Amino acid sequence: MTLKNSANINPPLSDSEIEELTSFKYLLGDFGIQIASAIYKGAQNDDAIMMLSGVPMVCVTGRLPVLINLKLVEIIDSKYMITQKGCNFLKCINEC
Repeated sequence: MTLKNSANINPPLSDSEIEELTSFKYLLGDFGIQIASAIYKGAQNDDAIMMLSGVPMVCVTGRLPVLINLKLVEIIDSKYMITQKGCNFLKCINEC
């Protein structure tokens, strides 16, 4: 599988890594993707994520543990931060 925008990902990912990341799209759904995108854009707490993403708070609190479990998001000093894997995920699905 060749990803059309794989040149934007540094370091380049293997086909299996790209396949894994794109499969997360189906696990997370639109709300999970919007939450990850909001964190990528700078939202660092539940309220900011809700405001930036437009996702209801109950969905934000329900999806964040999944994003953390998949290592797309981490918590640093009580703030949500996107990981390199999270950035790669968003690039793979053309969300950033």
